[in-house]
Amino acid sequence: MKWRFINTGENTGKFNMAFDLLLTKVCRPDEAFLRLYKWKPYCISLGANQLPQSINSSKAISNNIDIVTRPTGGRAILHSEEITYSVVLPLNIDTSVRNIYHEVNVALKLGLGKYEPELESIELEGAQPNFQSFYKEEKSAVCFAVPAKSELKYAGKKLVGSAQRKLGNIVLQHGSVLCGSYHKNIIDYLNLPESKYNSVKSDIENTTIELDSIIKKDVNYSRLADSLLSGFEDYFNIKFENADTAYLMSMTEGSDIFV
Repeated sequence: MKWRFINTGENTGKFNMAFDLLLTKVCRPDEAFLRLYKWKPYCISLGANQLPQSINSSKAISNNIDIVTRPTGGRAILHSEEITYSVVLPLNIDTSVRNIYHEVNVALKLGLGKYEPELESIELEGAQPNFQSFYKEEKSAVCFAVPAKSELKYAGKKLVGSAQRKLGNIVLQHGSVLCGSYHKNIIDYLNLPESKYNSVKSDIENTTIELDSIIKKDVNYSRLADSLLSGFEDYFNIKFENADTAYLMSMTEGSDIFV
C-alpha cells in the first residue's frame, strides 16, 4: 500500500469537501491518502443528514462564515482554529470501516503525543453513545457535544471529532483537531429556543477541549502537521510520498467543483 500525503493549506468549505470527494474518486486499490488542511474563511459544516434549518445561515453569511454540507454524517462544526485531516483508502478483506476508524484515531493520538509530551495522556473513547436517544436532545445539533467510540479525548473532554463514510469500496474519514476555542461560537449560529441557549452553551464548554488550553500556549500549526504525519508513519509503518496536488486538481478541469 502506497500512502500519499497532501497539505492543501487554507481553502473554502466547498473546496475542502470537494477535494475530499475527489480523492475517493481517484484512489486506487493499492494506495491511500492523508490530507491536512484548514479553512478560510471560517466555515460551518453540517452533517450529510442534518437539516440546514438548524443553522442561522443569514447570520453566518453576514459574519463571513461559510456554510457547507459534509459528505459524512454527524452534526454541525464551526471550523476555525483547527487542523482538519482526511484519510482516504480502499477496503480489503483484512480490515473494516470500524477498524479503520479506530486505527486512524490511534495514529492521530501518537502524532499528538509527538507534538507535546502533555498530549501523551490523550485517551480513546471506549464507549459508544446511544445516538438515537442523543439526537433527540437540543445539544445534538453540535458535533462535539459527545465523543463517539475511539474518538480522542483529554481529561474526559473531546479533542478530536471524526466522521466516516464508505463510498463504494473506498472509505473517507475526516475530522477536526481542535487547536483554539473559537469553535465554541457555533452556539451563536444554532437555531435554538432562547430557553435552551445557556444549557447548550454550558454543554459545549463541559464536553470539549482545545490544544492551546492543554499546553497553555499557542499552537504551532506547521510543527503540529509534521507531528501528525510522523504519527501516521510510525503507526502504519510507512513512509509517505507527496501527492501531485496540481495533477489531482487538473482532473476536474472544465468543471466548477472548486469554485
